[in-house]
Amino acid sequence: MAQAKAKLSPKPEVYKNYIAGRWVRPAGGEMMDNLNPADTRELVGRFPASTGEDVDAAVNAAREALPQWKKTPAPRRAEILYRLGQILIERKEQYAVEMTREMGKVLKEARGDVQEAIDMTFYTAGEGRRLHGYTTPSELPDKFAMCVRQPIGVCALVTPWNFPMAIPSWKMMPALVCGNTVVIKPAEDTPLSTLNLVQACIDAGVPAGVVNVVMGTGEAAGAALSSHKNVNLISFTGSTDTGRLVAETAARTGKNCSLEMGGKNVILIMEDADLDLAVEGAVWGAFGTSGQRCTASSRLVVHKRVYKKFVDKLTERTRALRIGNGLDKKVEVGPVINEDAVNKIMGYIEIGRQVDGATLHLGGHRLERGEYKHGWYIEPTIFTDVAPRMRIAQEEIFGPVVSVIPCRDLDDAVQIGNGVQYGLSSAIYTADVNRAFRAMEQMHTGIFYVNSSTIGAEVHLPFGGTKATGNGHREGAMASSLDIFSEWKAVYVDYSGKLQKAQIDTAT
Repeated sequence: MAQAKAKLSPKPEVYKNYIAGRWVRPAGGEMMDNLNPADTRELVGRFPASTGEDVDAAVNAAREALPQWKKTPAPRRAEILYRLGQILIERKEQYAVEMTREMGKVLKEARGDVQEAIDMTFYTAGEGRRLHGYTTPSELPDKFAMCVRQPIGVCALVTPWNFPMAIPSWKMMPALVCGNTVVIKPAEDTPLSTLNLVQACIDAGVPAGVVNVVMGTGEAAGAALSSHKNVNLISFTGSTDTGRLVAETAARTGKNCSLEMGGKNVILIMEDADLDLAVEGAVWGAFGTSGQRCTASSRLVVHKRVYKKFVDKLTERTRALRIGNGLDKKVEVGPVINEDAVNKIMGYIEIGRQVDGATLHLGGHRLERGEYKHGWYIEPTIFTDVAPRMRIAQEEIFGPVVSVIPCRDLDDAVQIGNGVQYGLSSAIYTADVNRAFRAMEQMHTGIFYVNSSTIGAEVHLPFGGTKATGNGHREGAMASSLDIFSEWKAVYVDYSGKLQKAQIDTAT
């Protein structure tokens, strides 16, 4: 990542990996600077640039801790999670402020990120007494048949920077309640928030070796963790390109693999929609978290009858957004994560203008003067007169850029909405319940909203998508996440006192 020169404090905070119950320096001694994206003169801290040697130590620690943690009754594991949830409540404001400093999202969104980790922790803890299998009648007399869940083993968790506490909690909590041990590799841009979550685990009483964290780049620490021979499962959230590499590695090494990847999400806005409500949803979906969400509303498909009116309202609302440091309570849009992100997003804005030929209706500039001089800021950007096959309407930009696409009717809108490689989230604004249900049925996405934006998932419903968004798994919702982090064992108890040969003895 390209980095601006930091305004170093005399003694910047230096952090360590957490392995086998101890905070340890990286074996190679290399460190990474974590800069505040709102003001890159501020050094949030220095974090380990771990290598395969550190990963090996963490995986070995998790493997050694596995038998005892697996033997711990699930209700006892859950009690630790309840304590963890309470600790997160007590530290919510502290952790939110630190998240805004390292990630840039506005403080109210950072509070929401921590709150989601709280929700996931308490929700998952309840499953400590509900890790249900089932019994079923045997096809033979004097024989009992049932199935139970059991842990998978050592789980590698590779998490992104945009939700640096919520997404780790989606993976860590169900993994722990199922009896697995974990090694987590946070994104190099936001390691502090994950360390805060791990510190809360320690203080809640999670035993040494059950949770381990190694920080570093994807190329070094992430690749070593994904390919480690003693890792049984890898859960990855990030880009589609990287996710495919993770899947290939998992296939070669026989690991379970759960992927949550990209999105190119759409809001369908019909001619009977409440346009003021739709505009609020579009602005929140497109520019919340500076557009850096896999569920961001990056495409707005608008009925031609209300297209101009909608664009006018959208423009007025977007122009009024306050951009700046997320710690300022008046700010609605913070910076993007780093210089590489700035370059990628600005590159797509040029593609939209010069290659696609769309109309750059609003924004489109990097902000570099005054209060923005030392941060990574991009104006909220609206493209109009966008055709469905344009690159800006097909490819994930992951920034504050939205494409407004006209449509003829609901069928046309659905066809446009489904016409991308991703299938994460979609939404419709309409007053017609029949239309809403038709769209709900026909949109090929894992998440669907009616009269709401494409963002705002809740932990007790499955999160994930279709097509290039993932590999069929879901996070959140116990029926989904427990299936990722546990595996089935079928059990037969024959009390007949003789050998019964199942289908042979029951053959007619």
